[in-house]
Amino acid sequence: MSLYIRQHQPGGTYFFTVNLAQRHRSLLTENIDTLRAVFREVRSRHPFQIKAIVILPEHLHCLWRLPENDTDYALRWGLIKANFSRRIKTTEPLRASLIRRGERGIWQRRFWEYTIRDEADWQRHLNYIHFNPVKHRYVRKVCDWPWSSFHQFVRRGEYPEDWGGNMKSDNGNDFGE
Repeated sequence: MSLYIRQHQPGGTYFFTVNLAQRHRSLLTENIDTLRAVFREVRSRHPFQIKAIVILPEHLHCLWRLPENDTDYALRWGLIKANFSRRIKTTEPLRASLIRRGERGIWQRRFWEYTIRDEADWQRHLNYIHFNPVKHRYVRKVCDWPWSSFHQFVRRGEYPEDWGGNMKSDNGNDFGE
């Protein structure tokens, strides 16, 4: 078993990827209001700034900035995952091992985190977040995905509405055709 050492930078900006355990489910977009409420509640008790986010059916990506002298993003993710899991309807079979630990098995246990290093790194991750629905072929154009901070960036003039263009299929046709 490898030892994974997480980066901890007080007041840092981090890129995260958080996945459902069963990647074929659409729990995040089907329960978007619950997910948003959980984020708001955790942020009210343990402040952090969501600088960018995209919610896909089975995973999410985001950029967070933590308060100065704070490095505890793991606490925040634990609360978000637990509170979301408690609030949505149980539709999955529960194994005895999960029940003993008081878990549902909705989320992958771990999450991916990366410390943003500079402005160029920030921009790469920001673009990755916003283009992700097109990459996964949920939509043809970035602006067509409703669960993304892309729309806020457009309103502030930081991206043009047509940023990311149209997705093309491998044979050169428009995506999905």
